[in-house]
Amino acid sequence: MGLKKLTVLGPGCWGLTLAWLMNDNFDEITVWGRECDLNDDLVNNKHCSKPLEVQLDKKVEFTSNLKEAIKDADIILSVVATGGVRPVCEQLKEAGINPNTPLVNASKGLELNSLMRMSEVIKDVLPNQKVVILSGPTLAKEVLMGKPTAASVACEDLETAEYVQKALNVQGRFRLYTNTDVIGVELGGSLKNVIAIASGFAHAMDLGDNCMGTLLTRGMAEIVRLAVKLGANPSTMYGLSGMGDLIATCSSPMSRNYTVGSMLGKGKKIDDILATLGSVAEGVKTSKAVCDLAQKLGLEVPVSSAIYEAVYTDITPPEVLSKLMNRKLKKEECYDKIRG
Repeated sequence: MGLKKLTVLGPGCWGLTLAWLMNDNFDEITVWGRECDLNDDLVNNKHCSKPLEVQLDKKVEFTSNLKEAIKDADIILSVVATGGVRPVCEQLKEAGINPNTPLVNASKGLELNSLMRMSEVIKDVLPNQKVVILSGPTLAKEVLMGKPTAASVACEDLETAEYVQKALNVQGRFRLYTNTDVIGVELGGSLKNVIAIASGFAHAMDLGDNCMGTLLTRGMAEIVRLAVKLGANPSTMYGLSGMGDLIATCSSPMSRNYTVGSMLGKGKKIDDILATLGSVAEGVKTSKAVCDLAQKLGLEVPVSSAIYEAVYTDITPPEVLSKLMNRKLKKEECYDKIRG
């Protein structure tokens, strides 16, 4: 495609993994981060040891100068924590970002208070920007091991989605599919993080495989119910960014959200868990956003509500299980009802 430069915003675990993965796709790769996030090992040795070990090519450049980072970029990958998306977009606006340069968001979550999806946050600050969403079953550690996966690139403009698809596809390792259902792709990737916490929680309590099957099914029902109400296509939720990502994160200790749930299930407190984890687990904040959204829309999200309580209150693991299992009996929702 003749692409020269990729800019990655955010030197976190997934951001560095994407910079590593895209090494052969671009002549230049620049990673931008705050000065406090760019340590000597990263800048001088192109190496990161925590939370995952990543060794980048010598051509990868690091900078805290955003204007310089985005200059002449063919594609900009935004991989900052969801709470940082708005302020970073404000900085991009000041730095004079080219509205025709695709800004590909790879952060999964919802903005607290506004309850906006990340594309909505970006458009709120940069209304003319070409925005694309990258989402799917993408556990960073497996990607770094060279194991294959696939993901969705979603944009309302199919031509832009196809441009990003071809630019970021890595043959044999990272297969990308286009999608125009931005709402569905975003919500699938965001909402499954809460269910992943629940999965780790159940595993730590040794509740068994039947419970895991139940949890994934009922969790998926919540995701579909909420996403469709917000305008998503139901079929998207059974794709890579929905069911695919849900299965991967709910079954792997490599998932930070799963790990948080596992530690909660052992009775540990969230502040201690996050301090030990040393990285962002988006499902923690998303659990609050999901419950706020559900209340606003008049929907029931019992699994997400239980995880919200587990994270933000002193409820014990057995009490969480009891609340879920002893709810009022009801009819299982069918697909037609979910659509409606």
